[in-house]
Amino acid sequence: MSPHPVQPLLHDSLIVLAAPSQAWSGADGGTSLPIHGLYHADTRILADWNLLVGGATGEAISFSQNGAGEATFTSLLRHLDDRSADPRLRLDLTRTVSPGRLSERITISSGLDAAFATTLALHLQPDFSDMQTVKAGLADPHKRHAWAATELPEPPVISVERVAGGIRLAASSVTATARFGEATTTVASAGTSDPTAAPDSPPAVSAEWSVEVPAHGSVTVEWSVDVAHEATVVQAAAGLPEWAGVSVQSGDARLGRWVQRALDDLSGLRMATTQSPDRAFLAAGAPWFFTLFGRDSIWAARFMLPLGTGLAASTLRLLAELQGTVSDTETAEQPGKIMHELRPDVFSMPGEELSLPPLYYGTVDATPLWICLLSDAYRWGMADAEVEALLPNLEAALGWMRDFGDSDGDGFLEYVDITGHGLANQGWKDSGDSIQWRDGTLADGPIALCEVQAYAYQAAIGGAALLEAFGRPGATEWRAWAAGLKTRFRESFWIDSPDGRYPAVALDASKRPVDTVTSNIGHLLGTGLLSHEESALVAARLVSPELNSGFGLRTMSTDSTGYWPLSYHGGSVWTHDTAIAIAGLGWEGFGAEAGTLIEGLLAAAESFDYRMPELHSGDSAGRLATAVPYPAACRPQAWSAAAAVSVLGTVLGLEPDRANGATVSTPLSPGVVGDVVVHGLRRPHGAAFLG
Repeated sequence: MSPHPVQPLLHDSLIVLAAPSQAWSGADGGTSLPIHGLYHADTRILADWNLLVGGATGEAISFSQNGAGEATFTSLLRHLDDRSADPRLRLDLTRTVSPGRLSERITISSGLDAAFATTLALHLQPDFSDMQTVKAGLADPHKRHAWAATELPEPPVISVERVAGGIRLAASSVTATARFGEATTTVASAGTSDPTAAPDSPPAVSAEWSVEVPAHGSVTVEWSVDVAHEATVVQAAAGLPEWAGVSVQSGDARLGRWVQRALDDLSGLRMATTQSPDRAFLAAGAPWFFTLFGRDSIWAARFMLPLGTGLAASTLRLLAELQGTVSDTETAEQPGKIMHELRPDVFSMPGEELSLPPLYYGTVDATPLWICLLSDAYRWGMADAEVEALLPNLEAALGWMRDFGDSDGDGFLEYVDITGHGLANQGWKDSGDSIQWRDGTLADGPIALCEVQAYAYQAAIGGAALLEAFGRPGATEWRAWAAGLKTRFRESFWIDSPDGRYPAVALDASKRPVDTVTSNIGHLLGTGLLSHEESALVAARLVSPELNSGFGLRTMSTDSTGYWPLSYHGGSVWTHDTAIAIAGLGWEGFGAEAGTLIEGLLAAAESFDYRMPELHSGDSAGRLATAVPYPAACRPQAWSAAAAVSVLGTVLGLEPDRANGATVSTPLSPGVVGDVVVHGLRRPHGAAFLG
């Protein structure tokens, strides 16, 4: 037993999901680890549920997934068989998750010559813990006595009510109704005993079926849980995703498999807010970030543009509705600013100082990235009327970069948390130790990140083009602003070293360039901020053995004191981070370097059965045959999944030609992944591929 609570690990667990619901279990379908259970939005409804057949569990032999929302677990029942090496009894359990619902179909099949009778017993353990309590490792009631020194949250009070065919449980604003159907066989049917609720705290729910399995036949039992959550701020997105029916075939089969798995997962991550049910977006990741995150949802939508502009348009509109209008220190809101994350209540981690308001704006990059997404979506064919409706939000976002993003007037966008309980770092590397000097010392804020200046430059250029296209004033001003930023960046961020010049990860509070070599520099490519010569220096650095792990791009170079392959932002590999660098390399004409990093991601994808996690270890592919998981990484995660589409777009060299209603394809280089064919793509406005 751990002497203190720890965050649950995820790497060896299986998820079945349909936002905003998710079910976590082992590969055998059982629920025995701290992360396991049925979740809806930010609440764990069931901590576990266990099935016994004839008083024992089966012996798991396989599982298979049918998209993100269904999995089938197969077990042998040798304790009911003749125990020979040729087993004749099997159990197939198909678990399906849809928004607000978990259902299971349990089938016992027999190859025996005679019928036999047995029982199926199902035991459910209601929980109703909030997500941050689970994440803090404090949701296990059996260990509360061992953590007496920890500030434990009060366990939820669960009420029980018997209903027709099942039991309804409720806690606060959440209810769950478990229903248990009759057993059916190929020749007969049998009922179920009345479900019971044990007077435990929290109560347990049990149901039992007496069944007879016919010779060479089968018997099936079904049960389900329906969840209603009155206080949640998210719900399922309506309709089908625009990528439904899209498939990819590639000479290197790994790319097609990665894309297909990613599209399935992205369908499971689609959700909307309860206030704007028609505004679909991609939840950041399961299980911890199953809600709207500005930066994550923007990047994911941006990656998905080759498959259509619908997701980008709805994400843009939703974030525009939540765009800041006032200055509020507590929430970090400012006029024109794009939000960071949305929760149903204050988000705080037990035992930590972090405490974020339900609608939190503590991000320095979401605002310029929103502008970049709008500009890109317009290029990819987003309708004029849809773009024009967002131009006032564009002007407000541009104004935030000039009037608020640059807090000290030095011409760079920077951030600092002045509340003492917000995010200390507010770029995509938002952990407390992510911005450090090469000797491991933490940089002091306010911090001006290198990639944020690149986003701001690209946003100003793209925003100016939109203003000009729609006859609105300001284009000349923003082009001049961008030109000044480019000059200042060249003067302030570049560092000379024996291995060649490179951009600093950031400027610290004293405007000194922080000298750690990081993956952040890959985000500069393709934005227009760098000259060709500067881009060549960055390209060479990205594929160096210090940054390129062979499974993707390390977040921090191995020659830094703070490097550790399993550090969240200090040496691990993030799929989306590598994909951004790949896209920039492709755009800048560095096809060989892009191909090197693509090969690394494909090797990593194969390691993870093509469901790429949020991040994985930075261990070298030269030392290990498969990528090592980061055990607490979300999986699936929106921008890691959507990165597959971004890589596909780079491989094909896809570029929109809005004027001609076409998508131009200039493949990266022969032999990167072989021939690639995309099926089922619905192109906007009748666009055609030109190669």
